[in-house]
Amino acid sequence: MHSDPDCIFCKIVAGQIPSRKVYEDDELYAFHDINPWAPVHFMIIPKTHLPSLAQVGPEHAALLGRILTLAPRLALEQGCTPYPDGGFRVVVNTGTLAGQEVHHLHVHVIGGPRPWLKT
Repeated sequence: MHSDPDCIFCKIVAGQIPSRKVYEDDELYAFHDINPWAPVHFMIIPKTHLPSLAQVGPEHAALLGRILTLAPRLALEQGCTPYPDGGFRVVVNTGTLAGQEVHHLHVHVIGGPRPWLKT
């Protein structure tokens, strides 16, 4: 597993920085956002350092598939109401101009009662 010693998310995965864990397995770690936009707001990250979605290649297809299939389950467990009347948003900011603040691939899962919608 590759990590970046200067990456805050790598430090969270290593247990050097505390987080409110939602889920963990051998490849993935999910934790609550420290500045939530909504009643439910957590992130799913790969444990291995991958700077952004822009660096993803075919070798990452299974990893991304695991993240996207895990998101609905965790969203419900964290308090989102079921589809179709409820739901959640999945956001992947890629690059500084897109709002990516931490350069370690992370998928935001955001939901719960509105109004919380940010444009």
